[in-house]
Amino acid sequence: MRILLLAHSYNCLTQSVHCALTAAGHDVSIEFDIADSVTEEAVALWRPELVIAPFLKRRIPESVWRRHRCLVVHPGIAGDRGPSALDWAISEGVGRWGVTILEANGDMDAGDVWASVEFPMRDAAKSSLYRQEVTAAAVAALTTTLAAINAGGAPKPLADLQANARGRLRPLMKQADRAIDWRRDDTATVLRRIRAADGAPGVADAVLGIPVRLYGAHREGNAPPPLAGATAGAVVAQRSGAILRATVDGGVWITHLQRIGDDGNGFKLPAAQVLGDRLAEVPELALAPDARVDGATWRPIEYVEEGAVGYLHFPFHNGAMGTADCEALRAAYVAATRRATRVIVLMGGPDFWSNGIHLNLIEAAEHPAEESWRNINAMNDLVREIIMTSRQLTIAAMQGNAGAGGAFLALAADRVWARDAVILNAHYKGMGNLYGSEYWTYLLPRRVGDDAARALTQGRLPMTARAAVAAGLIDAQFGADPEGFRREVERRAQALAAAPDYEYLLAEKARSRAADEAHRPLAAYRAAELERMHRNFFGFDPSYHVARFHFVGKVPRSRTPLYLARHRSGAAGAGRAAQSVAAAV
Repeated sequence: MRILLLAHSYNCLTQSVHCALTAAGHDVSIEFDIADSVTEEAVALWRPELVIAPFLKRRIPESVWRRHRCLVVHPGIAGDRGPSALDWAISEGVGRWGVTILEANGDMDAGDVWASVEFPMRDAAKSSLYRQEVTAAAVAALTTTLAAINAGGAPKPLADLQANARGRLRPLMKQADRAIDWRRDDTATVLRRIRAADGAPGVADAVLGIPVRLYGAHREGNAPPPLAGATAGAVVAQRSGAILRATVDGGVWITHLQRIGDDGNGFKLPAAQVLGDRLAEVPELALAPDARVDGATWRPIEYVEEGAVGYLHFPFHNGAMGTADCEALRAAYVAATRRATRVIVLMGGPDFWSNGIHLNLIEAAEHPAEESWRNINAMNDLVREIIMTSRQLTIAAMQGNAGAGGAFLALAADRVWARDAVILNAHYKGMGNLYGSEYWTYLLPRRVGDDAARALTQGRLPMTARAAVAAGLIDAQFGADPEGFRREVERRAQALAAAPDYEYLLAEKARSRAADEAHRPLAAYRAAELERMHRNFFGFDPSYHVARFHFVGKVPRSRTPLYLARHRSGAAGAGRAAQSVAAAV
């Protein structure tokens, strides 16, 4: 089918839907929902058989839905209506939730129902549920819907479903609904409040006299000494940029804050950076990556060893890695290489493996160009350490999505595995034509060749794990769900550590590295990449700095990029190969 995707932004759900539709053979173009007139123009140019809205913040124009079949992806169960569907579900602690495909009409979320797919709710943040369960359910529901349309089926009237449905019309959740009463709310309630607002809009609160929004809440289950006798709501400890606040029955770590008002940065930053000197008397509750703890706690890096395999977890917020994060991860990795292991598995985090340099921290720096330079060099130091590992075989196990420098960080490992649902964005150019480093000019062509490397980095399009395997970018994809992926990673890693040809594999790795170094030293790749990056950071062209400012501030797009809006790029009749990097590769 000829399909137009209409979306507020090219977020993770939109990318997954785009990739799934393309892989199924549909002819897809994308338009950002900027104004009714823009949408009408896009429809006129593309002449779609179907319009799909995976992520919208307002109604589809009547001039469009009356003339074209329009499907809306709603992150709620059948009968649920309203803009805060997932927020209410998390806040109220429901056991099951879902995604429903509706046919658009004049009322928000009130159209006839094509399909609804439910899932059990994890004890997790809204952003995590959205990236994992909601995205998987949306793709499944759309697949069912398109099959029904092709078979000549019809949707079910919402009124017929509402009699027995659990869903109902719910209003926009306001800050009054999200507010935390630290004197009365227990830890479970505090976690639900913050998690229901994670990603956006955060929970409005005040910390040490500063009005902020709260993000990134994690249970503290070990009752450390600072919590004993602490007043609920008090900041009792800090760790690696996060703060520990007491609750009436325990404590929660809060990793990020967003300052409210005109006197501070209006974007998320590590909590300690927002609070600054007000934390001067708050103790640092340090926890080494390899320290064993009995109960739940939070730390940015964790190292766990099982037999001959070491697992390094680094669930950085949104996959962003600041200078200090890169340095800390490099130190933890070096420590892992000095242990008597045979395999090291780099696990990343459950939602993101890595997305490269930390644009929010760079934007907040006094000199963003200089911080960009420090950050990319710290990333490069980490990547080089992995490439040069000689005593172990290494695996990058991507539980979650990876983008930009994070995608190339994964390629530094000897083996690269990804969960089935993972999306990779192995390119930088969307960030103001950033050239990129992380030794990508060495790591990428040796896996896919020069022509495919150019297609990947110039195409700016996402790639599924399956397509990445077909292209030779990664080695394997498996695991229908995160838990299944982790179990299979453990099985395969242990098998690799016990492989009878392990010593041969290690020796072959050393031989290949020596041959590559003789052909062209790693230092030469790094110098050439950084020469281009220096121009991006310090040169006359401000594109990178402008794009970063817009990204960090979540400035709405004023137009759809031509690599997505094929109807505006003259690609309407060029065939589907141009719309998919996988096809180009």
